[in-house]
This record gives sequence, C-alpha cells and structure tokens, in this order.
Amino acid sequence: MNEINYIHHMQLYFASNNHHKRIEMSRLLGSHTLLLPKDKGIAFSPEENGQTYIENAIIKAEALYSIVKAPVISDDSGLSVKALGGAPGIHTARYGDDESSHQLSDRDRYMLLLKNMEGVKDRSAVFTTALCLILDENRRYIIQESCEGAIALTPSGTSGFGYDPVFWIKEANAISADLPEGEKDRYSHRGKAARIMAELLRIEENRHD
Repeated sequence: MNEINYIHHMQLYFASNNHHKRIEMSRLLGSHTLLLPKDKGIAFSPEENGQTYIENAIIKAEALYSIVKAPVISDDSGLSVKALGGAPGIHTARYGDDESSHQLSDRDRYMLLLKNMEGVKDRSAVFTTALCLILDENRRYIIQESCEGAIALTPSGTSGFGYDPVFWIKEANAISADLPEGEKDRYSHRGKAARIMAELLRIEENRHD
C-alpha cells in the first residue's frame, strides 16, 4: 500500500482539465494544493461512460489514480431540468456539442438551453455534484450533493462559470452569477460537497498526526 504524507497541507491531483473548476475547488478545499494532469504533462481524457454522476466521478478518479498512484480527487457535475426530462444531466458539459467534436463555449451552451426553454413555465432545475477522493487502493470517499433552483428567463451576472448566469438558486433567491464567489459557495452543489470533503481530509490528517 502506498504511504501518504499526511500533513495539514496535502497535494491532490484533480481529475479534470477544467481550469475554472480547479480554481473553485482550490478555494473550497482551503490549504490543499490541486494539480491538474496537464500540470505534470499528463494527457487525461477518460471515457466518461457512466450512467450517473457518481459513476463518472469514479471513472475519472480511478483513471488518474492508475497513472499517478497518489491522492486524487474528481468531480462530476450536471444540471437537470425538469421540463427537459432531466436533461442535460450527465451530458451537461457536452450539451450542444455535435458528433464532429465541435465544442460550444459556456455562453453558447446556456443560450442554447434558454432557446430550448422558450415558452416553458415550469423552469425548475437542480445542479448536482459528485466528488470522489481516492487516497490509496483501499480507501476512497464518495460524496454527492445538490442545489435546487430554476432556469432564468435571461442571463445575468458575471461571476462564476458554466451555466451560472442562467441558474437561479432557490435558497439564495438569486442568480448564481450575480453572487460573489464566497456567497455562491454557501449554496452551490459543489460548495456543499467540497465542505464535507474538506472535513474528511481534516479527519484523515488528524488520524496520522
């Protein structure tokens, strides 16, 4: 079994190529350092063929752990819209991409969502995040959290990324992108999950002090 240097500052590999997610997760996890695969010259593009957020989070974490053999954390998130039958769901990050691998910008994606929601009265939606932490071959933690809300009629705000300009957070009674980063973290799906994960990391550190 691999030995892990448990100190109050842990280095974790983040199974993602998304720089915005890394910034947000780094802020949420506090003192821990998150390394993207590309930071170490690792080409990382696992096939995310799971049927749930948890399955895809596990796929990404296991794929990177098999390469680095060091603590890894992964995230799989998505937006489920009731009127669209739960879509885009696990396909949120690829919503609107065509078979030729043409990738839309964040703005293109949320504008496409608004177009598909034209005339729809029930705009309820939920954001979900699944996090998977692999410490070694025998220990892992999986957390899933959510944030309820609705799809706005028009975009608003400049904070955050992804679908934040069109997601109204029920608990905050505000558009996600209108909230300062720290305020958004109080309510967001990723904020809720990451706070629990940060506590688990503190427990692990205390076990090995």
